[in-house]
Amino acid sequence: METNRKEQWITFMTTLTKWLFWGTLIGLAVGTTSAGLIFTNDALTNTREANGWLIFLLPIGGAVIGFLYRYFGDGSRAGNDLILEYIHDGKNRVPLRMGPIVFLSTFITNGLGGSTGREGAAIQMAGSISEAVYRLFRVAEADRRILLIAGISGGFGSAFGTPIAGVVFGMEVVALGRLRFDAVVPCFMASLVGHLTATLWGVQHEHHVIEQLPDYTVWTFTMIVLLSIGFGLISILYCQIRHGIYHFSKTYMPNLIVRGFVGGLILIALVYVVGSRDYLGRGLPMVDQAFEGTVPAFAFFAKIVFTAVTMGTGFRGGEAIPLFFVGSTLGNALAPLAGFPVSFLAAVGLIAVFCGASQAPLACFLLSIELFEGKGTLFFFIACIVSYLCSGHHGIYPTQKMYEPKSRLLDLPAGRTISAIEKQKKKLS
Repeated sequence: METNRKEQWITFMTTLTKWLFWGTLIGLAVGTTSAGLIFTNDALTNTREANGWLIFLLPIGGAVIGFLYRYFGDGSRAGNDLILEYIHDGKNRVPLRMGPIVFLSTFITNGLGGSTGREGAAIQMAGSISEAVYRLFRVAEADRRILLIAGISGGFGSAFGTPIAGVVFGMEVVALGRLRFDAVVPCFMASLVGHLTATLWGVQHEHHVIEQLPDYTVWTFTMIVLLSIGFGLISILYCQIRHGIYHFSKTYMPNLIVRGFVGGLILIALVYVVGSRDYLGRGLPMVDQAFEGTVPAFAFFAKIVFTAVTMGTGFRGGEAIPLFFVGSTLGNALAPLAGFPVSFLAAVGLIAVFCGASQAPLACFLLSIELFEGKGTLFFFIACIVSYLCSGHHGIYPTQKMYEPKSRLLDLPAGRTISAIEKQKKKLS
């Protein structure tokens, strides 16, 4: 008996040391690449804003991205979905070239004005790094998926400076209704070390301040529930438009080069239809404005369209920051009607819309704590729950698997991906 306990203890310590080492290694690499991504995107954004004529190169940029993925990115086109697919079934290897290609494509997209963020590139680069660790150290096949989950955590935590939310995001986003606690140690190390590494490189993440909180009254909580229903529905609207454009362009423009070129032309046309360039790129100045003053009433919808066209026609990047834009500007527009402080409802909208789109309520709640210094935690918790429930089974990651339906009343089979559920609904209709 004593011998068995000793062997179990040795096995436990060996396994723990292994995951601490691999998680740290992933975090160091991911934090460094995230820092490079952030610094380069900032420089490209400043260059684009100082040279307005660069947006006219969007069609060429889209064609270049299409060319890269058509001739060099075979197996990498699915992006974040490819990583989730492997975690689910493990059939294919994650291409090591996926990271560099998405980095270059994200730089082209942001530098010319495509409406995207950065976490998509960070997560895909992290996936490539995790795959490299697997091959280099000849990790057991059973542990390979956990390395990829740790990569997602490291990419998210380092991209936004939110290490706690990063840990849970990797564990939660893989499947609705299930947390991968078997990955908690490498996720923790990858996210924490990734965040610290990016910070040591000099990365300073955006911060927004909630100036004032509403009183804790029945009316306040009722309004938060009602508004969060709206935020959840807006997340569905974005997902449906974004995926609709993608499927349309895939059907009628199968050539990736043509698809990217046409997408660039549409974005240029949208700039002149709207009469503003505020919806190009990440749109961080408008997010700042949403917390501090007023924004156009329909700014949120304009950003939905710009981002859906950008992502749906083959440009690359992330969708978190555009969704932050959508949520914060919508919250800003609704604040006077609801009688809430502008900065407060902008913050609630930012979290709730991303929560509905990502289908990761716990991670988003922790994100609110880290982004807003723990202010209004009860309001954010309610907003995340309500938005998550009201967003149905829609999301920005089509290969996200439903471990369990949100309700037994929905009569949906467990173990299906979001895209499979969408196809089933279309057939039934």
